[in-house]
Order: sequence, then structure tokens, then C-alpha cells
Amino acid sequence: MEVLMKKEQLNALFALYEPLFTQKQIAYFKEYYHEDFSLQEIAERHDVSRNAVHDQLKKVAENLLDYEAKLHLLALQNQRLALIENIEKNKDWSLLDVLRKLDE
Repeated sequence: MEVLMKKEQLNALFALYEPLFTQKQIAYFKEYYHEDFSLQEIAERHDVSRNAVHDQLKKVAENLLDYEAKLHLLALQNQRLALIENIEKNKDWSLLDVLRKLDE
């Protein structure tokens, strides 16, 4: 279960921070996490070593976690979505002020 949660977290972070990575890193990440290719399959497709793919994926994961620790974009997105859901559910318009303050 923990592996699945980490994969979901990395995918959510990647959706936000994708433009910060190289085309090679984007391709490796998408093939591994979205298309479920093995490291060996990715290596063969790109004519690199399995270890090179592993190192790039590890670097992307570390950078994603580092970006989120500094910028908190996913956390803010989740807070916004929770507030919007609460507003819609409870018709509590006072929460709009809280929502607006998230961007300050």
C-alpha cells in the first residue's frame, strides 16, 4: 500500500512540476509511472543503461519532493479543493475568504 501511495504522490507532484524537468526525464518518468514499463524496457527504448534510467528516475523523485517541500503547490491545491468542496456542500460562503488568503 505504501508503494501505491508514493506512486500516487509522485504522479500528483509530477503533474504540477513537469515543466521543470528535461525531456529525457519526462520521458523516463511517464514510461515508468504512467505506462508501467520496466527499467530495462525504458533503457532499451532510449539506448541507455538500466542504471542510467534508475538514476534519472531517482533524481526526478528527489527533486519532486524537494520542490514540494519548498513551494507547497500540491498542499495548496489540496487545501483549495477541500475548501471548494466544503463551500459547495455546506453553502458556507465565509470560506471564500479563507480560499482567497491561500494565495497571499
